[in-house]
Amino acid sequence: MELDDTTSSIIQMQSDLQTILKSSLNLDLNYQQSDEKFEAIQESLNISSRRVAPLQSLSIANKALETRIKRAISPGLGLIESFRINESLQRKLLETASELQSEKRQGRRLKKLIKYVDCVDKLKEAINSISLESEGAIQKLQEVVEFLSRTKATDEYRTEHLRETLVTLRAVCETEIDCMRFDGVLDEALLNLQDEYEGLLQRLKHGNGKVEESLGSDLEVEVLRRISHTLAANDCLDLCIDLFVKVRYRRAAKALMKLSPDYLKTYTPEEIDEMEWESLETAISLWIQHFEVAVKTVVVSEKTLSNRVLGNIQQGITIWPECFVKISDKIMAVFFRFGEGVARSNREPQKLFKLLDMFDSLEALKPEFTQVFEGEPGSDICTRFRELEKLLVHASTRVFWEFGLQIEGNHDGLPPPHDGSVPKLVRYAINYLKNLTLDSYSSSMAKALKTEQVWKGGILSDPENDQDLLKNAISNVMEAIQRNIESKKSRYKDKLLSHIFSMNTYWYIYMRTKNTELGKVLGEAYMKKRYRKVAEESAYLYQKQAWGGLVRVLEREEGRREREMMEAFIAGFDDMYERHRSSYKIVSDADLREQMKDAAIRLVVPAYTHFLNAHSSVLINNYPPPESIESMLTQIFEVGDVEGKQNLVRRDSYDRKRFSKDYRRSEFEDIL
Repeated sequence: MELDDTTSSIIQMQSDLQTILKSSLNLDLNYQQSDEKFEAIQESLNISSRRVAPLQSLSIANKALETRIKRAISPGLGLIESFRINESLQRKLLETASELQSEKRQGRRLKKLIKYVDCVDKLKEAINSISLESEGAIQKLQEVVEFLSRTKATDEYRTEHLRETLVTLRAVCETEIDCMRFDGVLDEALLNLQDEYEGLLQRLKHGNGKVEESLGSDLEVEVLRRISHTLAANDCLDLCIDLFVKVRYRRAAKALMKLSPDYLKTYTPEEIDEMEWESLETAISLWIQHFEVAVKTVVVSEKTLSNRVLGNIQQGITIWPECFVKISDKIMAVFFRFGEGVARSNREPQKLFKLLDMFDSLEALKPEFTQVFEGEPGSDICTRFRELEKLLVHASTRVFWEFGLQIEGNHDGLPPPHDGSVPKLVRYAINYLKNLTLDSYSSSMAKALKTEQVWKGGILSDPENDQDLLKNAISNVMEAIQRNIESKKSRYKDKLLSHIFSMNTYWYIYMRTKNTELGKVLGEAYMKKRYRKVAEESAYLYQKQAWGGLVRVLEREEGRREREMMEAFIAGFDDMYERHRSSYKIVSDADLREQMKDAAIRLVVPAYTHFLNAHSSVLINNYPPPESIESMLTQIFEVGDVEGKQNLVRRDSYDRKRFSKDYRRSEFEDIL
């Protein structure tokens, strides 16, 4: 049984295997049929692919062409929009210009002018935008033309038409943009701005010139600044600078012309030498005042305005200092050339004090002047300022040294005074030195002397103390005066007159310097030794020779009678009396004259009285009484012009104005 079941199972399995094999054979047949179908489909697909490929290339080319066209159209659309904006701005600019022209109120006009400048700036930006966008549009269109020519995506007619369009667009853009920039509404607006700029600059006027002032309101300055930047941005920087410099120079010059500086027209040394001293003196005083006004007010105001208007006009470039210097250069040059002319003119003694005034004014002005013209642009002006100072220092010291030489060289000039009075040269020289040692001049003279010494010796030299320099310089002149006096004294044939001359002159010098700044500089011991002592010695010799000889006539000598002695005395006295009245001038100083009179009376009258009383029995009564002798002696010492004691008052209150009037060019020439 078991065997049968096994056999049945095997048979059944055999049957199943056969069924499976048949199914596999059928499936294999189906696969073969499917492969055949797939091969047929593949063949169909290959044929279709070959047929579709040209259409695919054409599609890709069309897409690329579409991209090129869109890229070319986009800048063109932007360019068209920029042209619309430009036209709108032009209309707005013309409307604003019309409003500006009709507006008369200055405040509102300035605000409209700012609005006008804004429109100009926006129009400039729009034109720049058109220029940039036109370049982009032309470039993209050119790319399309090149693409079509290369790919043959369209026919040659269309390609050639696009090429002609490209050329036309390029020419039109170049012409139109140049027209908009240089020959259109923008150009007209820039011309209007130049006119407004010039007019507004002319409106900014200087005041009274006494104090530094701010030129223009904040709104006016802001308008000028905006116009400057707009003009510079439109290639008009040089024109803007020229306008600014030209107008502001004229305004600054006009402000100074209100001071009436006509004297500045005379500036060469030869012309200055021909001027009357009073006119030159006035001119120098005005020059000092006007130069200070020019630097402290006019020029400083112009500097501030230049900075506010032209500062940062171009990024990275600072041009306003150069503009300011151009404005100031001509103004400063006019003042410099006058000062240089004065310094180079003839070195006349009376000029010393005006030269020192000029030097003083420059020294006081130097810190502010240096600050105003600091930096490289102002270096030439500062150099000329220093050169003028050097000229004034040199001229001042030379005038003073030559003053002493002129006194020294006067030995063989005019003869000594015929009456023994004080020479005019001595009076002039002493008063000259007295005023030089006043506080208003001594420090300036000392500084000039020291500066000159440093220049000659170099910066490493060891200059003397200021006061020592001044003392030595004045001592040299005083010694020249003394040599001049001694020279004149030696030329007197009348010895008595030489003593009178020496006594008068040396006493005059001593008394006029006593208790003055000149006396302090030289020292009391110096003055006593060199002048008072000599005056006293001369007075003694005068008394001895003039009156001592008369007194000796009354001394008894053997062989002489009393009447002969009296006659000789009377004759000698009358001769001396007449000589004093006609030829001799006893000191004009009241105190010394009084002392000389008392000394003469004490010497003569007692001796005459004693002789007259001792021999009254012998002498008859027709001889003058002692009172008459005393009266005649008194008359002798009252002869001539008397200055009086009031002239001994110390005159240290000279001011520069009064002093300069006491010194005339012709006066010193006459003295020499």
